[in-house]
Amino acid sequence: MKRKQTDTEAAVEQAQQWADELGGVAELISDRFSRSEARERAVTYLRGLLSPVERKNGWQLAEEAGDQTPYATQHLLGRAVWSADEVRDDLRAYVVKHLGDEDGVLVVDETGFLKKGTKSAGVRRQYSGTAGRVENCQIGVFLAYATKQGRTFLDRELYLPREWAEDKERMAGAGIPKEAAFATKLVLARRMIERARQGGVPFRWVTGDAVYGSDSHLRGWLEEREIYYALAVTSQYRVFYEGARRRVSEIREMLPQEGWKRHSAGAGTKGERLCDWARIPLGEAREERQRWLLFRRGVSDPTEVAYYVASGPEKTSLEEIIRVAGTRWAIEESFESAKGEVGLDHYEVRSWEGWYRHITLAMFAHAYLTVVRARAASEAKADKQKKKRRAPRKRKNSSR
Repeated sequence: MKRKQTDTEAAVEQAQQWADELGGVAELISDRFSRSEARERAVTYLRGLLSPVERKNGWQLAEEAGDQTPYATQHLLGRAVWSADEVRDDLRAYVVKHLGDEDGVLVVDETGFLKKGTKSAGVRRQYSGTAGRVENCQIGVFLAYATKQGRTFLDRELYLPREWAEDKERMAGAGIPKEAAFATKLVLARRMIERARQGGVPFRWVTGDAVYGSDSHLRGWLEEREIYYALAVTSQYRVFYEGARRRVSEIREMLPQEGWKRHSAGAGTKGERLCDWARIPLGEAREERQRWLLFRRGVSDPTEVAYYVASGPEKTSLEEIIRVAGTRWAIEESFESAKGEVGLDHYEVRSWEGWYRHITLAMFAHAYLTVVRARAASEAKADKQKKKRRAPRKRKNSSR
């Protein structure tokens, strides 16, 4: 009989598995660094991001690595020769290998990075959803990937405001490439979705908040490429319904009470996200593809209503569209965990290249955590099922 593993032995084995996985990440990105010093420093940086260090900035990561100064860390993020975009491509391949699913959902969203001063690339006073107000900050647009195996990031772009793009001297001071030009957040989102397509990421749907859903050009772009979507829109958004262009909030008031169904939009930190949902078709189906207007209403507060425009196969169930719309929370949860666990927003670099390098390595650290946790959850589930099969069955009482 095989000896039962002790808790200590199990912990040691799991630690070794985590170390082996990080070693696999190091091997995956090794060819992106021509010099061994930069290659080793990148892995050290990843370990630092994964460490329990409270603030993952240059000095604290240097101390964690046993360095007297942050010079080596600063060199990695600044002067060392390597491409953050090539490492991003490795990240995408890593995520697809471990989490890839044909029913995957791409989630696009932005987050703010609060900054002091005017020197950091792209910084200006602008609205930050993170702060919930206008702040001096940088804005990063991100693409996340959500499947039943886990959720993490695939891509990122730093938003460059027009005033920056038109000031070549300021751009040069922040190390922004001359060819960099102003692009809206919607354009940045399209670029990342297209890179995911070209990079072979398996997915079925795209979702995002009203910043992206309220833009008909983005939705048209997705439909041209036969990509399904469920995107939020504002309450003031207008669609053609029953012979007139109406605000979606007006259409909601026309819905019969029996048209609402209670469903979960997925599990959250406090349990299932139960809401009341309704949908109506927008126009006739074309080539077996249908558009819908989707409504979400709070259970405890019926005045809390969200709106979505969706487009997918004509026979798509309401439950499937709700699943996709609910997946939008995946990126908000990923932002929270990435900032809290791997220092996504702890950087102190000001340059364009420095931002992309830190953010890309932080995304890789987050993906690594997602993969090892997904594996641990899968193994725990398998062990539970194995124990259940081995458990003796209770005999039913029988009478003669």
